Amino acid sequence: MNTLLNSARLRGQRSLRATFGIGLSAAPTDGRRSIFDCENRARIAGAVLVQTEQGEASRDTSVTRAFEGLGTTRQFYREVLNRNSIDDRGMRLDGYVHFDTSYNNAFWDGQQMVFGDGDGVVFTDFTSSLDVIAHELAHGVTEHVAGLEYHLQSGALNESMSDVFGSLVKHWSLGQTADQADWLIGAEVFTPGVDADALRSMKAPGTAYDNDTFGKDPQPDRMSKFVQLPDTEEGDWGGVHINSGIPNKAFHLTATGIGGYAWEAPGLIWYEALRASGPTTEFQEFADRTYLMAEDLYGAGSIEQQAVQDAWRQVGIRISRTAARRRPGQRRKGDLLVGEEAGYDGGALAALSRQMETLSAQVHALSKEVSALKGDRTPSEAGGPRGRPANAKLGRLANS
Repeated sequence: MNTLLNSARLRGQRSLRATFGIGLSAAPTDGRRSIFDCENRARIAGAVLVQTEQGEASRDTSVTRAFEGLGTTRQFYREVLNRNSIDDRGMRLDGYVHFDTSYNNAFWDGQQMVFGDGDGVVFTDFTSSLDVIAHELAHGVTEHVAGLEYHLQSGALNESMSDVFGSLVKHWSLGQTADQADWLIGAEVFTPGVDADALRSMKAPGTAYDNDTFGKDPQPDRMSKFVQLPDTEEGDWGGVHINSGIPNKAFHLTATGIGGYAWEAPGLIWYEALRASGPTTEFQEFADRTYLMAEDLYGAGSIEQQAVQDAWRQVGIRISRTAARRRPGQRRKGDLLVGEEAGYDGGALAALSRQMETLSAQVHALSKEVSALKGDRTPSEAGGPRGRPANAKLGRLANS
């Protein structure tokens, strides 16, 4: 419960920073790393600086892993995608270890990375998983590139992008091909006492775990199994950690369909599609964009484009006729530029959308209160079943 409460609070801080641009305009430092020790306090203010680029290596394994994980991720973006840190402007990379006591999570709050030690019963130290570190940092990349709203399909796509780039960083660091990789997210964070392979499986969504503690992995692997959940904190904002299994599977199929290293053609296609996306992009639109980007990068009818089309078809999403007939460079009157194509800077569009969403939620809440006073509550508003899987909390517990 402590972990869930802190996670909700810190996700709110990430949203506020994105809305008001707090920390997003810091002076460029070429991705300079600094690691701080929270000394098991539930706040990062007052944390002790323990390792820098110029200082001596720490003897604390959590510090070392965090420092190296940030460095590997930074190097991946620089060498593979020609991106200068998270914001492509040399944003500094600050990591905070030993956050709180028995904290079962790791997260990017819009400005820095924070790692819990785990409770030692279910989860171990979250610095132990490179793909978890890269997953969280990818949230920062997505915020700066497209600002995908964190709810419903755009939120699930946001989570999927973090899984994709988290996996690619791991594959790249190990020199693994798509066929050699395990495609598991967070395989290292469970203790030996927990019967689970990982937090999620991109290769086979819905199979990462199945035990008495968490139940069965609820991720779907195709649109026919899409999970409808409330757009609330308890509903995982419409199942963002659950329905991300669908685009995750599409990326895995694309990577194995093309073959070779997933961070090359597949990763570049997904990255360019993200750059052409905006805050409200959903699965169908993103699938179309990957198809168009594959054509733009590798040619019409290429192996890469065919692999993209077949992958989305296998998860129940068919490339639209409009996309199939038009290349990215062929724009028609009325077409809108979005994402980095339109110079998106990680703030304005997403901020306005979130502010409107907040106002809408407040009006809706007020309306329900008025209805309750009148005695005309609906069954769900009166505390009836919410239609949420019992293990939905696990998805957002780790990798928020």
